[in-house]
Amino acid sequence: MRWPDFLNLRRLEGRIVALFLALLLVVQLMSLALLNQGIVRNARGSVDEELEAGERIFTQLLSQDAEQRGLVADLLQSDYGLRQLVAAGIQGDELRTMMEDVFTNLSERGDASFIGYANDGFQLMAATNPLATQVAPLLRGVTRQQQSRTQSQLVLVGGKAYQVVVAKMRAAGLGGWVFMGFELRQEQLTELNRIVHIEGVLLSRPPQSGWQVLSSVLDEKANAELLASMPDVVRPLPTEPLSFAMTLNGEQFQARLQPLAHGGGDGDHAMAVLLLRSVDEALAPYRQLQYTLLALSLGGVAVFALGAVVTARRITEPVKALAGVARRLGGGDYASPVPRTSRDEVGDLAEAFEAMRQSIRQREELVNRLAFWDPLTDLPNREQFSQTVTRRIADSSVRFAVLMLNLDRFKHVNDVLGRPFGDRLLRTVADRLQQLLKDDVRLIARLSGDEFVMLVEGAGATRAEAVCQRIQRNFERALTIDDQTVDLSAGMGIALYPHHGRDVTILLGRAELAMHAAKRSQTGCQVYAPSMDAASQESLSLLSELRQAIDAGELRLYLQPKVDLHSQRIAGAEALVRWQHPQRGLVPPMEFIPFAEQTGFIRQLTAWMLHAAAQTWIDLKRQGLALPISVNLSTRDLMDQDLPIKIADLAAGVPPQALCLEITESAIMDDPQRALLTLEQLHALGFKLSIDDFGTGYSSLAYLKQLSVDELKIDRSFVMGMERDLDDAKIVRSTIELAHNLGLSVVAEGLETPKAWTLLQTLGCDQGQGYLLARPMPGEQFADWLRSWQPPDLGDARANTVLAGL
Repeated sequence: MRWPDFLNLRRLEGRIVALFLALLLVVQLMSLALLNQGIVRNARGSVDEELEAGERIFTQLLSQDAEQRGLVADLLQSDYGLRQLVAAGIQGDELRTMMEDVFTNLSERGDASFIGYANDGFQLMAATNPLATQVAPLLRGVTRQQQSRTQSQLVLVGGKAYQVVVAKMRAAGLGGWVFMGFELRQEQLTELNRIVHIEGVLLSRPPQSGWQVLSSVLDEKANAELLASMPDVVRPLPTEPLSFAMTLNGEQFQARLQPLAHGGGDGDHAMAVLLLRSVDEALAPYRQLQYTLLALSLGGVAVFALGAVVTARRITEPVKALAGVARRLGGGDYASPVPRTSRDEVGDLAEAFEAMRQSIRQREELVNRLAFWDPLTDLPNREQFSQTVTRRIADSSVRFAVLMLNLDRFKHVNDVLGRPFGDRLLRTVADRLQQLLKDDVRLIARLSGDEFVMLVEGAGATRAEAVCQRIQRNFERALTIDDQTVDLSAGMGIALYPHHGRDVTILLGRAELAMHAAKRSQTGCQVYAPSMDAASQESLSLLSELRQAIDAGELRLYLQPKVDLHSQRIAGAEALVRWQHPQRGLVPPMEFIPFAEQTGFIRQLTAWMLHAAAQTWIDLKRQGLALPISVNLSTRDLMDQDLPIKIADLAAGVPPQALCLEITESAIMDDPQRALLTLEQLHALGFKLSIDDFGTGYSSLAYLKQLSVDELKIDRSFVMGMERDLDDAKIVRSTIELAHNLGLSVVAEGLETPKAWTLLQTLGCDQGQGYLLARPMPGEQFADWLRSWQPPDLGDARANTVLAGL
């Protein structure tokens, strides 16, 4: 069973209702508690006042009885017969008998318990009851000032309380005292209860004992409970009235103990009256008021609870609706708007949800576009192409072809004309492909860089090759952008479904293999063949073995000398790496260096080269043949922020001037800012720096003045062609002049003929390197070669023909 939300404390609606009701109940309970406390306090105060009034009334009743009984005493002392009897001086038994008859007669008339006559010494002369014998000595408290009027006194005799009225015999010549005793029963207590509804108990307390009831308006059971409940504070009879609380028969009473007399015929008996007023009875009129207030409070709680439920629902219903909206948004539904149903904070929240929905929808569209579309060309990207082909394979087994296209010389265009121009070129190529193949190709996508891929439905090898030929013919038309003419050409590879694969990843991979084969063979287009995979697998296997070559000691350091063209002395050497494979033999660098560059393993190769070059320099120094050794750094090496520290550690024990670090111009241009920072750190450590293959890039002149380098190496392609190509000779001369003007030395690669030596020497080149000196040789053979080296015979080599054209 599911509880309603307003009864479920785990729900917002239930917590709102619970909070409101809790606050109301706390306020109501506090109000009722304070009200009850005030009522009890006022009721007890009223009861105390009633008890004080009852005490005064009880005293007044005693006084009235004493006054009336005093009249009887006056009548007695003025009785003629009594006076005659006393005046006659009769004594002894005769006087006692005669006086007893008179007293008995008067006693019956006055309802007295006893009547007695005592002489001036308070010696009992005659009495109607033996109790008078105990009372007579108690009358000595009558003072001289009181002898002219009737007096009364409470005494305790024989376990009973008596009100004794005393009158002086005022006849001439007579003396003595007449006294009358009246037993205190319930008359005064009953009258008190009738007048002020106060219940009274007349108590006595014998010495060394507890309180005893003399007379009471209560029943015996109540009297017994009352005696058991008397507090210790009233053990000694207080001299002043004392108030305290009591419980009788489960009813709360306020009690007031009023002392009446001490001592009496029974010795030191104390006597008091206990007045009781029911607190519960006093509170009874207020209980109805409390019940009424409680009923009103309960009704208010019910009404408040209903209002709280309504208010909570007014708050939570829009929140629930917004929660549903949030779940809908979480589920990816961004189409339905979020309505604003009110102008309060909930409405503001709904408006915020609507703004969030619109923002998320826009971002979702943007993310979707970025995920499945190429932002540069507005063509589908690799992911969309892959998903489309995957669905196509799942939906149908009809054949199709995947055609991959890669532009030729695109990096050259980027380097020469800049990346913005390259981006415009890619957009133009994309537009041209779409216009050209809109009837033949189902989908054209850009994979990355200058790579495009096409899905040709229902195509076999022949039709796919026909599409490639159409693209080749179209690319024969030069492309003009901003007055710049670009010749387009591309390498294209074809993979066929299902013949070459039944998975999009396999098809793309094999189309890429075919594309690279087309580029290598310069045929323009190739259909995938299994032999292409064998070459790829061979490359992967070679790379896997290269990772173990360092640990296995299969790498060899080779050195190629560099000569000072003017002094004709060997000025240094360049360190080169060779791989002595146990099965393949000596593997040329071009078969493993590019793969090492692509995978990042080139950093391990560079570390090995630096360490090996440092050890070779140390060996040459021991033989007195120490020369600077140049070591090549790759692009990935320059991107390593810790490169200066690593080089310093690897070349420990070798002075920085012993090593020359060569960096290709293209490596610098991949990330000029980071390259500049790394070169500055290396220069600060004292290493000589050289720019290798200078002239093959197209943007380094802008950075050349900022580079902390020491020499330039002219690329071999210019040096080898300058003997027969005037333009190459001009480039070499300009490079030499530029370097010298910047304070840099120049090394020419590709020195293979005496004529080239003479020409370079004439142009002012500092050093040369090439086969004219020696081919790269194992490092352990370099010392012997150096000792036996002789400058070549330049003979009559002349450079006048070329120089004449410069």
